[in-house]
Amino acid sequence: MSLLGIDVGTSGCKAVAFSTDGEPLASAREEYDLVVPGPGLAELDAELVWDAIKRVIAEVAAATVSDPVSAICSSSFGESMVPVTTGRRILGRSILNFDARGEEYLGGLQAGVNDERLFGINGNALGNHYSVTKLMWVRDNQPDVYQRADVFLNLAGFVGFMLGGDPAVDYSLANRTLLFDLEQRAWSDELVRWAGLERQKLPGVVPSGTAVGQVSPLMAGELGLSAGTAIVSGAHDQCSNAVGCGVTRDGDAMLGMGTYLCVMPAYQERPAARTMIERGLSTEHHAAPDLFVSFVYNMGGAIVKWFRDTFAAEEWNQARVRGDDIYTQLFSELPDLPSPIAVLPHFSPMGPPDYISDSSGVFIGLSLETRRGDILKGILEGSAFSLKEGVGLLEGAGISISGYRAVGGGSRSDAWVQLWADVLEAPVERSRVAEAGALGAAIMAGVGTGVFRSFGEGVAAMVGPADLFSPREEVAEQYRAAFERYRRLWPLLKEFLREGGSATSLPSAPGRC
Repeated sequence: MSLLGIDVGTSGCKAVAFSTDGEPLASAREEYDLVVPGPGLAELDAELVWDAIKRVIAEVAAATVSDPVSAICSSSFGESMVPVTTGRRILGRSILNFDARGEEYLGGLQAGVNDERLFGINGNALGNHYSVTKLMWVRDNQPDVYQRADVFLNLAGFVGFMLGGDPAVDYSLANRTLLFDLEQRAWSDELVRWAGLERQKLPGVVPSGTAVGQVSPLMAGELGLSAGTAIVSGAHDQCSNAVGCGVTRDGDAMLGMGTYLCVMPAYQERPAARTMIERGLSTEHHAAPDLFVSFVYNMGGAIVKWFRDTFAAEEWNQARVRGDDIYTQLFSELPDLPSPIAVLPHFSPMGPPDYISDSSGVFIGLSLETRRGDILKGILEGSAFSLKEGVGLLEGAGISISGYRAVGGGSRSDAWVQLWADVLEAPVERSRVAEAGALGAAIMAGVGTGVFRSFGEGVAAMVGPADLFSPREEVAEQYRAAFERYRRLWPLLKEFLREGGSATSLPSAPGRC
């Protein structure tokens, strides 16, 4: 008996089958392209995505015939929804959260429900990246699709539904619509009316790790699955990552080290709405029961990729041909001590508290003695300092963090994880399974089918031991001084940009991660 976790992203999907003690048995991945109908627009072709998901499931099912899949669970990125009929017919594409459509509704929505009231119900402030404005746009601009759709499903719920399950969404992904009541754990009638949408077009809401049906005989035959394979509700991908690395208790925090660098703490008590709004923070249900999560983040992982493509393009091409890991070489060049280069990581829109949209990256300290490793370490440090500021926001809201669990591709680097421990001045554990999102989904599959009696039992059985990185006091002391210098960079740049008529912040919109 194996448990299948599926992770659906904006550029690809993966499926991994695990034994009940957490060993990966088989995996498959497929990529797909964004559809860009015009400037500022971005969609996914749901038909092509579903075909890709079916292929990865079939590939893993074929590789696990000796230990067949007994349950399937999916995690996915938030916000985007797919219109479908009760007959499981896909009616249109899925509009992505960074698509500009829907901005025209923000003014009217703001006038209807103020930020504090909205945050009190849903845990987020108004923003165009949530599902609500996309659904309103479909209603008014694709009325045929809207009227024919029996239900709009997020990607994780879409997978379960297309396999044969009930139309359902878990609490964490329901929150991404901006229509969900966190305290009541149900759709908010007030917010649905506020948006002028129809409640019946939203799926049922269930906790993560709830059985929502079985794979249909037709799908079982097509994909090579056993008849009666259980379908279990998943979660927002960041929450699934957290489950997959063992962040399921109050005070634990996930440190995501992918394209986005993200700190996501788990906590039991919601801070006051005004306290969170002032800090640009969001609140969302965790996949694990009776916990909330928040996000602070930046795109530091993308900056590391930019560094690779800019400073090591030819080496990267050669490494790909050989099948080598270019990052092993690049990280071997990092200096032992903190970098002489200070970096402001504003290469892309920043997260809380300011959601800065119109800034730029800054390097300070370049000289003829500067080496490539100095620049890379400056990038890592600047991105870490940015999140350290975010951790201060969390602490100011009363959200405490006792330790961190690192996941994602970047966590494979000992040097990078140690840097986090030194900057954050806290222990950082590294999960032994890189595919934490798929593992988290597999744990939920086990919870939903009774293999595990609780999330804690599933984590204990499947996540296993982790590598521990402790802060080094002498290095941490140097980083304290460097952090104070870092904090002065943005105010200086902001003044410089204002003199040139630039420097803006996005409207406060917590929770973009």
